[in-house]
Amino acid sequence: MSHDRPPDETTPRGFATRAIRAAARQPQVDQRPTAVPIYQTATFTSDTADELGAILVDERPGYAYSRVDNPTTSALAEAVAELEGAETGFSLASGMAAVHATLVSLAGAGERIVATRAVYGSTRSLLAGLLTRLGIATEWVDITDHGAVERALGAVPTRLLYAETISNPTIVVADHRALAAIAHRHGVPYVVDNTFASPYLCRPIELGADLVIESGTKYLAGHSDVLAGVVVGDRARIDAIRAIQIDTGGTLSPLAAFLVLRGLPTLALRMERHSATAGALAAWLERQDGVARAFHPSLQSHPQHALAGRQLAAFGGMLAFELEGGRDAGRAFVDTLTLTERTASLGSVHTIVAHPASTTHRQLDERGLAEAGIRPGLLRASIGLEDPDDLLDDFGRALAAARSAGTPRAAALAAAGPR
Repeated sequence: MSHDRPPDETTPRGFATRAIRAAARQPQVDQRPTAVPIYQTATFTSDTADELGAILVDERPGYAYSRVDNPTTSALAEAVAELEGAETGFSLASGMAAVHATLVSLAGAGERIVATRAVYGSTRSLLAGLLTRLGIATEWVDITDHGAVERALGAVPTRLLYAETISNPTIVVADHRALAAIAHRHGVPYVVDNTFASPYLCRPIELGADLVIESGTKYLAGHSDVLAGVVVGDRARIDAIRAIQIDTGGTLSPLAAFLVLRGLPTLALRMERHSATAGALAAWLERQDGVARAFHPSLQSHPQHALAGRQLAAFGGMLAFELEGGRDAGRAFVDTLTLTERTASLGSVHTIVAHPASTTHRQLDERGLAEAGIRPGLLRASIGLEDPDDLLDDFGRALAAARSAGTPRAAALAAAGPR
């Protein structure tokens, strides 16, 4: 190849080199975008080796590698921290990644955690399984028995108190002001999973909590199309959680962070609708034959109804109800529904009804289920954004089927098997 003049030494000549550089050339954007851009890149360049090193060891702000930090995931963490009333936050790949990194950042071998007995099944499995093998013990308590919590925290070395704002799946409401005060009297942080409430209904940081976990998969995103987790709190504790995530790799993707950010502007509207419809369904269920008990904070019969009225902006989209016919009735109810999704998870635009004993808390044996307050006929419902009258009709047909399945004759026929 001949040239009339020597090529510029900085100008690439080969096609492969030019293609790589051309595809990475940044567009000039003088206007501010109204949505946070998706920084879908694993790496960021620095001007010098010293600058890169300083960024990687946190001596100066910036980005080098998206497993460590990424602008889109950082934007999500800071947005949720602002909504929760916290100093800062950090995003992770899922709610369970957030729970794991938080607990491991606070407790180590030979230490113990005091946790609510009414807790999400995977959190219980993490505490009773993996963390036990790592030498971290857990004492389970009734989070509404403040005397029991006080006694449990008196044993040493205890590293934290763990609760859920609204428990999964039994809808127990934790008194954050009281529990934070108890934890702080014993010199330990109070950690809260706020997923069932979201920061719209409750902001535990403002009530004394030290760290708050949100599964961004649920109400924050709201559409069942993404996995994400966020932890918020003071900078020192969040830095410790970030260090755990960097080493264990529970990294949130930029696209996932973008999808959760997209959900935040409608969070208030969605939570109001979720709450109103759930309250109407709970009140209806409480009056029906075949329903042993309904659980929703809006009900006067709920043990923490008064507390929920003080602590929550609305009563939430999660409810539970116990059918008198046990497992057979629960199975018939779920299988008869036509508008709801037979799936896992919660906090979506569509209603999801699950049987906790065989789904969210499938890790527990019968004894563990009983200790968690989960009876065979308990169903958990995440109420979506459908028209309330349509859901009432659907639940009515399902309840009629459940009553038939739960009769002694139906149970005997089921036990006898097909003919």
